[in-house]
Amino acid sequence: MSDPDARRVLVLNGPNLGRLGRRQPEIYGTTTHDELVTLCERWGAERGLAVEVRQTNHEGVMVDWLNAAADEQVPVVLNAAAWTHYSYAVYDACAQLEAPLVEVHLSDPETRPEPWRHHSVVRPHALEVVKGHGVEGYRMALDVLAATLRT
Repeated sequence: MSDPDARRVLVLNGPNLGRLGRRQPEIYGTTTHDELVTLCERWGAERGLAVEVRQTNHEGVMVDWLNAAADEQVPVVLNAAAWTHYSYAVYDACAQLEAPLVEVHLSDPETRPEPWRHHSVVRPHALEVVKGHGVEGYRMALDVLAATLRT
């Protein structure tokens, strides 16, 4: 049973993250997206947060979700995946958020060999960036939100 007093939080995942557990497990780990959803919901409940996890491969859908989060003042944990590095539509959508935003990455993009991964358009709007901790990074991002929302 969900806590009616829990603060709603969105965990939004971008392209290819629906293939977690199958896609390059040496980089992204073996936890599936379905398992990640279960973990995030549990971690959120333990922190008094009502977590809703979504994943899309379609940039416009992500922008719509971010716009709705802005309108509803819902805090967001965002793994924009590849869009992190070049999507000005995601940048503009994140700029509208008034509730806290935490950027999360399973790997550490800045240590990856591809230079294009070293830049984030999300970072200017993020309260904090959690990177390189695998799925535990989502727990850490929820910890940041929970602490911020308590103050």
